[in-house]
Amino acid sequence: MDLPEITAEQRDAILSAPRTAEVHRAFMADLPAMNGLELGGTAQREKLPARIGVAAWNVERCLFPEASAAHLASRGLDVILLSEMDSGMSRTGQCNTTAEMAKAMGCTYAFGVEFFEMGLGGTTERQFCQDDFNRLGWHGNSILSTAPFQKTLLIRLDDAGHWFVPSDDYTPDPDQPRIGGRMAVAAVIDSEAGPICFVSTHLESNSGAEFRHAQTEVLLDAIDAFAPGMPVLIGGDLNTGNRIPPNYDWWDETLFDLAEARGYSKDLTSDGMTTRPSLITPHPSRQMKLDWFLSRDLEGQARGVLPSVEASGRPLSDHDCVLCEVERV
Repeated sequence: MDLPEITAEQRDAILSAPRTAEVHRAFMADLPAMNGLELGGTAQREKLPARIGVAAWNVERCLFPEASAAHLASRGLDVILLSEMDSGMSRTGQCNTTAEMAKAMGCTYAFGVEFFEMGLGGTTERQFCQDDFNRLGWHGNSILSTAPFQKTLLIRLDDAGHWFVPSDDYTPDPDQPRIGGRMAVAAVIDSEAGPICFVSTHLESNSGAEFRHAQTEVLLDAIDAFAPGMPVLIGGDLNTGNRIPPNYDWWDETLFDLAEARGYSKDLTSDGMTTRPSLITPHPSRQMKLDWFLSRDLEGQARGVLPSVEASGRPLSDHDCVLCEVERV
């Protein structure tokens, strides 16, 4: 199931519109692509195994879909939670990076649009552009699974246009005109031990801990309504400690106490930082712990942090990939 394209007329209207929260909400309500999920790929089994291998990875636009899939291929994965996936962006060859990874890994997939991007990206991204336009301009989050989805949901975590509306705390990047906001993709997938709700999410980077706390509350409420009483695994880039002004102390985040009070644990996340220099983000000294699993009513174990570097030394992302195994209690 494909998402409807955003027309040139709609794009022009967004670019020329007043930068207010009300205008942003109106655009978001009127654009079907911002309110649904693209579903595709092919599952290779009817159910997930009882013990499920899971990865959560911010693939930083996914410049190299086939190489990224190959990087995960030997890890025994059944569910892959991805963020910063492009579809129809010049910097990634106009391809659907989620569909390409799903095809290479023999998975079905669900993709949701986080942002409709009207520019070609920042300075370091433009070296990868072969066209002076984006075919679709979509950037978002995905879930890949070796078993079919029973049901799926797009969860919007804020709607005021944090990257669209100037404020006292934040001025939108003129090199990245966009509408949208942080979001999550949720899917219920059956396993040999029963259904589990998996969630791929990406919280705000250009904000303080209070903003991410509020996003987490929206997320947990939506999951409760979507999969009441069901075991849950949330994975993704929570941007913990990534704030304005810079302060990389993830333990200052209050979202973990909120999640714990709602029955979630971060114990399936391995120790260690999860960022590194990359082709797009060449920050050799900046190390942060941004990527996490939050689980409810699941047993399992952390399986480490997989460096996002090929054998050749080429980095695939500015985030390393976190791994775990889970099963229903």
